[in-house]
Amino acid sequence: MTESQQSDETTPNASAESAERTEEAPQPAPSNGQPKPSTPSGPTPAAMAKRLVAPTAGTPSSHPVGTPPSHTTSLEEARRFARVEDDGHVFLLVQGEEHPVGQYPDASRDEALAYFARKYDDAASQIALLEQRVAAKAPSTDMRKTVSHLRETVAERHMVGDVTSLEQRLEQLDTDIGGLEKSEQQQHEAARSAELATRENIVAEAEALASKDPASVQWKTTSTRMNELFDAWKLAQKSGTRLGRSAEDSLWKRFRSARTTFDRHRRAYFSQLDSDNAQAKATKEKLITDAEALSTSTDWGRTAAEYRHLMDEWKASRRAGRKDDDALWTRFRAAQDKFFTARKAANEVIDEEFAKNLVVKDQLLKEAQSIDSTKNPVAARKALQSIRDRWEEAGKVPRGDMGRVEAGLRSVEDAVKAAEDEKWERTNPETQARTNSALSQLESAIASLEADLEKARVTGDAGQVRKAQEALDARQQWLDMLQKSARNFE
Repeated sequence: MTESQQSDETTPNASAESAERTEEAPQPAPSNGQPKPSTPSGPTPAAMAKRLVAPTAGTPSSHPVGTPPSHTTSLEEARRFARVEDDGHVFLLVQGEEHPVGQYPDASRDEALAYFARKYDDAASQIALLEQRVAAKAPSTDMRKTVSHLRETVAERHMVGDVTSLEQRLEQLDTDIGGLEKSEQQQHEAARSAELATRENIVAEAEALASKDPASVQWKTTSTRMNELFDAWKLAQKSGTRLGRSAEDSLWKRFRSARTTFDRHRRAYFSQLDSDNAQAKATKEKLITDAEALSTSTDWGRTAAEYRHLMDEWKASRRAGRKDDDALWTRFRAAQDKFFTARKAANEVIDEEFAKNLVVKDQLLKEAQSIDSTKNPVAARKALQSIRDRWEEAGKVPRGDMGRVEAGLRSVEDAVKAAEDEKWERTNPETQARTNSALSQLESAIASLEADLEKARVTGDAGQVRKAQEALDARQQWLDMLQKSARNFE
């Protein structure tokens, strides 16, 4: 039943409006002066105003933004928009037309007017609060519903005030909320695009990791990175912008497939690695056995060569895992050290015996270094041969000095041979004959060029003079060089 229908009934228990009046309107005393029994007195106008403005479920007040605005209509202002009859019926004036609002019986006209003015204030306050939320760009989730509720409330005309102004403000709110929803949609799309790019980057990196050659992957680092990508995915799924079921399912399938491929490659790689390590370990165990068998040999030269061969095989074999490989190398190295330590001790004994031979060869080396091969290469060769004979008779020297003394003697031999070769070049008859023939040819050519130069000078041809002079100068240089070479044969 509407309030306009209720206004036709005046008895306290005949309508919901009478019940509302009984609960809220102040009651006058009975005419006989006796107190009215068991009828509760209503709240004061101030308390009623607070109750009407208080937030209720489903209204904008449930989402406050800052301090809730308040609106109070004075009686003078309310009278501009209403007419009140003596029986408490109130009529709203809108553009010259009257609309029945309701009845507030058993009260003065001002009290009836104030009651319905407070209903207007309540609607105005809620509209103001919604305007505040729109201006603050609060979430627009329930704003359309709130506007619809307020529009219905204002349209019922159960209040007194400038309802036309409220309707205009609600229309403006409708427009402003549309702009706010569009802005929110744009922000949502931007956030969704950014979130989609983030997820795409996660998936793309996971796919790149999964597509790498397993043999070239640093598995510890890469596995850590794949776990970080999974954590980033879970965080984005939990707190990021929703992408829609289709997009999220598609990306998740790609990401899950990349992780599955990555895990399969990792398991296969480490399975193969275990197999390779076991094979490498068996190979190195065999090399260790061979090295340990040679460690007591006293055939120094042959055994040292065998150890070099074993070392080449060790270097060519695969690693057996860091822990195993270090332990295997320690055993292999120990076998080598045992042999080479024994050989070193034996060589020290031999070197002590060869120390006297070293003294003799050092003296012979000094004698050889004093030979002057430039004056008489033949005599130098004879002296060197005498030293070489005594060198062989002196015997072996300590291993550490062998290279030094042998290199010193080779240097003297090279100097003697160079002196012999140089003398042969100077005294070679064939070379001398070729030189003399070249001298004769050059001298003849120079004479001819001198004649050509004289003719050119007589004719005054500057170009011919220059060419003849250049040719003559070149032949003269060659002649000087050959004459110098010929003097070396004398």
